[in-house]
Amino acid sequence: MIRGFFRLIGLLLLAGGFIFLVYDGARSIADQTLRLTRLGEFWNDINQASQQSFRSLVEDASPWLWNNVAKLVLDQPTWVVLGVVGILLMLLFRPRRALIGYSRG
Repeated sequence: MIRGFFRLIGLLLLAGGFIFLVYDGARSIADQTLRLTRLGEFWNDINQASQQSFRSLVEDASPWLWNNVAKLVLDQPTWVVLGVVGILLMLLFRPRRALIGYSRG
């Protein structure tokens, strides 16, 4: 059951990544220049206070982690981050292969 839940979350993240890919593509075509929505910008638009509290939490734990990992992830296009996390969840929680020659009874 938990495996199915995480696969559903992965599928929803993958769908969200596709939506952002289409959104960025439409904006790029309309502006005739490459326009990408960064994950940090999107998070800031949704809820700026949670991003600031996350930043203070991570910086208190390890400044290196914020500067080298979190900033790198937040500077990536939203569709890439959502798509990669969605694919990873779907692969990690895929159904087990059936054992050949064994009964489940």
